[in-house]
Amino acid sequence: MNTRTLRAVRGGVLTAITWVIVVLTVFPILWMIFTSLHTNQEILEGINSLSLAHPQWQNYVQMWQTVNFFNYFKNSLIIDACTMVLACLFSMFAGYSLARYRFPGSGLFSIGVIATQMIPGIMFLIPVYMLFLQIHKWLGIPMVNTYWGMIIVYTAFYTPMSIWIMRSFFVAIPSELEEAAMVDGCNRWQAFWRVILPLAGPGIVATCVYVFLTAWDELMFAWVLTTTPDVQTIPVGIRLYVGQYQNRFDLLMCAATVVTLPVMITFFLFQRHFIRGMTAGAVKG
Repeated sequence: MNTRTLRAVRGGVLTAITWVIVVLTVFPILWMIFTSLHTNQEILEGINSLSLAHPQWQNYVQMWQTVNFFNYFKNSLIIDACTMVLACLFSMFAGYSLARYRFPGSGLFSIGVIATQMIPGIMFLIPVYMLFLQIHKWLGIPMVNTYWGMIIVYTAFYTPMSIWIMRSFFVAIPSELEEAAMVDGCNRWQAFWRVILPLAGPGIVATCVYVFLTAWDELMFAWVLTTTPDVQTIPVGIRLYVGQYQNRFDLLMCAATVVTLPVMITFFLFQRHFIRGMTAGAVKG
């Protein structure tokens, strides 16, 4: 085989592997949506046809009437949106500092930030819970089963990775742009605000999407640190739904679809910015 033929074969094999991965990834989601449009009896007896002659749209109506999913949605939106804003702000300034300044301990700090991601989150579960109880005991500030308690935990967990996303993007932006802005009369803050931040837009979008989607799917801490529907998030609502209505697989598939589709739509809308932000700085610095 000549070089051109080898490249064509290699490209065909890689394309085939890619399509296999895509099918394996998308099929469970499509099957979930397909199953949600059947009756529970049909699901229990086994769906033996890919045709959908009589879609059961009323399953979604019944699902919303059975469990107050709007409340779980509201809680998830409040907690995840606040977490996204705080984590993005912290990571934006920290990432810029790591990309532009060399201060004593900056290397150790960078290693420490990324090293936190190597520790399983479950190791923090009991210490965080006990700390929250002690804060309530000593300071009288309730932390368990509160919005701000969950926001603090999520912000602390998702900021380190967000810092590295933002740092990679700031490294890819030439420092000469800031120097030119300061020559024209801007101070460091004005150069950062007017020049660097607009160029870092895709990185900020990538960070926001990463934080929001990760917080949206988190269950372990939400399950332990929230105890009432007033604060519980979507993953907890799904988990409670399984326990209370475990024989209604049709409604369970509807609930899973309602939770999954907004996340997918959000990702597809911002995927260009997300991929660009995640790969920024992959070559430089």
